[in-house]
Amino acid sequence: MKNKTNLSLASSGARIHPRILIDRFGRTFNYLRIALNEMCNLRCIYCMPEEGIQFKSKNEMMTMEEIMRIITVVSELGVNKIRFTGGEPLLRKDLVELVEKTSLISGINSVNMTTNGVLLKQYAADLQGSGLSGINISIDTLNPEKYIQITRRDEVGRALEGLEAAKTAGILSIKINVVALRGFNDSEIVEFVELTKNYPLTVRFIELMPFDAHQIWKTGKFFSAENIQKELKNHFPDIKTTDGTATEHAIFQVPDYAGKVAVIPSYSRNLCGNCNRIRLTADGKIRNCLYAHNEFNLRDLMRSGGTKEEMKELILSAMWKKLFDGWTAQKSGSNSRESMTQIGG
Repeated sequence: MKNKTNLSLASSGARIHPRILIDRFGRTFNYLRIALNEMCNLRCIYCMPEEGIQFKSKNEMMTMEEIMRIITVVSELGVNKIRFTGGEPLLRKDLVELVEKTSLISGINSVNMTTNGVLLKQYAADLQGSGLSGINISIDTLNPEKYIQITRRDEVGRALEGLEAAKTAGILSIKINVVALRGFNDSEIVEFVELTKNYPLTVRFIELMPFDAHQIWKTGKFFSAENIQKELKNHFPDIKTTDGTATEHAIFQVPDYAGKVAVIPSYSRNLCGNCNRIRLTADGKIRNCLYAHNEFNLRDLMRSGGTKEEMKELILSAMWKKLFDGWTAQKSGSNSRESMTQIGG
């Protein structure tokens, strides 16, 4: 009933009361993804060039106090799920404290993180103890030579140690993110699915997105969600559909396996109608869509003395202006950020 009411109000252009995060198409937003930094200890070919990019100065990045202020504000607007991303969030020294403080905020019932896992071994137990609900670990190949090719770093061993540490620590939700690349890791689908055999984690195959400085997605490496599903069914003909999160457009489970396998059409953008997320860049800008070109500057508002109510108005306005889908957003202007690491994972 709530969704129908929201859709009616959105269509009429009416102001919503009580104030919740909603757009003109009736979508409500309860999930905030916060990039904690732009820096990373890997150089993945689809994320940034080998030499890196011109990172913003520390003064331009949000402080812990600013991040916590924003989380408190959005929690009063109906946001109940937070995800910390980067860059690589484990490079931020106050991460464990951020997780702990966030988990204590009234209304926030899920605190998550996305990481490449390279530094995870030393932090997994502390993160679990601080209240981390779930962790997504990006590992695009299990092959050491291929890992060096895609990340330009020899770190697959430490990434896999991080995965094992997350299991040992007892983090409730563990997911492995795999960007599918034609002719590169599409031959490893079976190996990744086998990771779900004895442990209740989820392996998520994700379409390549057009956010790299050298546009490698145009070089024939794109492997569609449809093709991923065909490969899964070819190798596991008895695989069954099951349930997952809103992001996981198609989710499967091999009979008698403990975990699940998901396919995410991030480039095909079949998920836009169900979008529930807000993005906050490391320098404090709200992006109402991954593919959006317009940004809304919360950092400067806070630093110029903006009140909680002014912050709420800016966030409400930003989400109200969200376009219909990622295709429309991508065509709406030119991107001011050259690399995915500047947007947040």
